[in-house]
Amino acid sequence: MSNLKELDAKYIAHTYARFPVEADHGEGSLIWDTDGKRYIDMGTGIGVTAFGIGDPEWKEAVIGQIEKLQHVSNLYYTEPGVKLAEMLCERTGLKKVFFGNSGAEANECAIKVARKYAAEKKGPEYNVIVTLWNSFHGRTLTTLAATGQEHYHELFQPLTPGFVHVTPGDIDELKKVFSENKVAGFLIECIQGEGGVNVMDEAYLKAAEALCKEQDILLMVDEVQTGNGRTGKLFSYMNFGLTPDVVSTAKGIGGGLPMGACLIGEKAENVLGPGDHGSTFGANPVSCAGAVSIISRLTDEFLSEVAEKGAYIRKAFEGFPGVEYVSGLGLMIGIKTKAPAGAVVTKCMEKGVLCLTAKDKVRLLPALNIPMELIEEAVSVIGEAITECEG
Repeated sequence: MSNLKELDAKYIAHTYARFPVEADHGEGSLIWDTDGKRYIDMGTGIGVTAFGIGDPEWKEAVIGQIEKLQHVSNLYYTEPGVKLAEMLCERTGLKKVFFGNSGAEANECAIKVARKYAAEKKGPEYNVIVTLWNSFHGRTLTTLAATGQEHYHELFQPLTPGFVHVTPGDIDELKKVFSENKVAGFLIECIQGEGGVNVMDEAYLKAAEALCKEQDILLMVDEVQTGNGRTGKLFSYMNFGLTPDVVSTAKGIGGGLPMGACLIGEKAENVLGPGDHGSTFGANPVSCAGAVSIISRLTDEFLSEVAEKGAYIRKAFEGFPGVEYVSGLGLMIGIKTKAPAGAVVTKCMEKGVLCLTAKDKVRLLPALNIPMELIEEAVSVIGEAITECEG
């Protein structure tokens, strides 16, 4: 290894517990470190490199845009952002898009939309945002407040007020909270990613949607990790037949460049006016050009292949010795192992497969186009790691 680790410790804030891998280069679903060791990438930068590393079509789109115009402020029109917004609206039925740089920024926009909508329709006192316990919505002070995990809150008080958390799946509690608070919006993940790859119950989601509609509360779905083909649908809410008022997304949409988007439905499409919100790098033409190349390839046929690959992986570990259960949809998979998930991930890394954790699960977020032969190799290695850690 080089002295990269020492330089990192000296100059970079210690906010990440890094693995001892110095990533040097990659291609598709393979990464090589500075020592030349090969790894199968089953994490994709936590769901970011949707079509793998150095995807040719994505590179062509990005480089072509760089050669034309790498940035211009939102005071002017640029084609990639308009084209991407049109694609997203046509694919979802939502009406307007605000572009930012990250999932947290997309969620900040969603929260602002809900509060302004409620203030105009019901009064400014209707400002409460309800979210689920065990959720994760970002690391800004406001999105931390939205996040339903208290250990993220402890060191950063006071957080932004106006957030109430409820138990996933408990519709009676949700009704009670709605009745006791002046609620502007309900922000949910259909699959809690950082919370442990927990899939929400469809009956609960549909009941919550009906409750929101009845009380004119905006239903907002956080698709930061679950969106852009990850679950075998363009967005995870489509697996459950929901019609959200607002959708936030990021990660995989940019294919490896910073990109966040807040999609707004008909009910609130005109809530934001000039000066109400902004983002210096939002709709950056290079990021948008890359995103156009991603979204344009997420066809129904391709997404059915994503679903099939995910089903193969889940089936491989259901009933596997050392595995308690498997969760997730598409290529967003959680494996609850009897051995500590961190130990299994470390063993996989030693054997040349890069995985993630989510709470007490091994988490897999491979590229959407990962070849089957690499899936089979990775599944074999993960199985070996689980067995060795169990023994």
